[in-house]
Amino acid sequence: MQTPLFLRCSPSPGRVVVGVLAALWIASVLAAPVVPASDGEVVEHLPARLIGMPRLLRDVAGRSSADATAAARADPVGAARRAQALLDEARDRGDPRYAGYALAAIAPWQHDAQAPPAIAILAATLAQYQHDFDGSRHMLEAVLAREPGNPQATLTLATIARVQGRYAESDARCREVSLRLYQAACLAENMALRGQVDQGREIVTRLMVLPDLRGPAREGVQQWLTTTLAELEERAGDPAAADAAYRRALGLGRDSYLTLDYVDFLIAHARVAEAEALLVKEPRPYGDGVLLRLAIVRKEAREADAAKLADELHDRFEAAKERGDAISIHGRELARSLFAVQGDAKGAVVVARDNLKIQKEPADFLVMAEAAKAANDRDALREVASAAAAVGLVDRRLQAIVGP
Repeated sequence: MQTPLFLRCSPSPGRVVVGVLAALWIASVLAAPVVPASDGEVVEHLPARLIGMPRLLRDVAGRSSADATAAARADPVGAARRAQALLDEARDRGDPRYAGYALAAIAPWQHDAQAPPAIAILAATLAQYQHDFDGSRHMLEAVLAREPGNPQATLTLATIARVQGRYAESDARCREVSLRLYQAACLAENMALRGQVDQGREIVTRLMVLPDLRGPAREGVQQWLTTTLAELEERAGDPAAADAAYRRALGLGRDSYLTLDYVDFLIAHARVAEAEALLVKEPRPYGDGVLLRLAIVRKEAREADAAKLADELHDRFEAAKERGDAISIHGRELARSLFAVQGDAKGAVVVARDNLKIQKEPADFLVMAEAAKAANDRDALREVASAAAAVGLVDRRLQAIVGP
């Protein structure tokens, strides 16, 4: 299946938190203005994985810095496509180095206040990927100052506010999104996070049956909405409905974040053999997210290579510490590795607490709660329950650990 080139609003490299804006493609934004006839209109299709890393590097190999800058400025569409392809690779592999390569592809505009909006939004999305939420917000607000109402910038700001647990601010940004489908989905996700599950479910299911979203060309948007529904049902404590929705979403095409989402669901329900079967199909070399979950399921199954995987995972996180991004980018995954793979629950609580200062997705609360439970740390359990209540999060999985 060919997937439209989305700018995914996904702040965490190990999880699908998809905010898709399917009417603004990089090429169309940078070339001539295109006004879609409906919220679901697809303006352009690009392959889900455009080109591999060696080809991307060969495109600029042998050029001087000045020549590379001049070439990039002469072809902003090509530079944006290369950067988007590399960001997709970073997400697909769970490897932040590719995000660095993506930044290099748009480096000529790094300090340019007049950078094309699509490139500025890409830079903001990369900052968001690296959990520089303040930096991303400033860049997006600068885009809106030049181009009021830009739907992608507005939706990304709504997502950043949601990830940081500022649901009222996210609501306000959602309402500013000019494309009604995405406005409604954005608000529905916030409703569900607050525990307004019935309302959120009704909105998402109505969106899924819109006539404009029928057919292969709309499968990417359908997959996003179905994943949103699966996560909603999981937080609502309905595993059968969540399982069915995850399977429907996976049937619409391969997506690494969606796969890892479903794998986490399977692990939580002790279905480790099914989880492993999905993980081993992921591209090699395995990204950090895949390796983490593979280490967990093989430890659970007491397989022979479990210790080897644990060592490899440990080495990767040590490398992240040396780069200085162990907490800022990998905090949730590091905490989970500490208690679920390394057996250091107390250390996991410390990391999870620091991670919650940066982002507040449901998974961040869950990881701290699970670590606190494993460490028998009642104070930490009360702390995470209080933090969730402070932002207004309602999640049956979390309640089952920390109490009502």
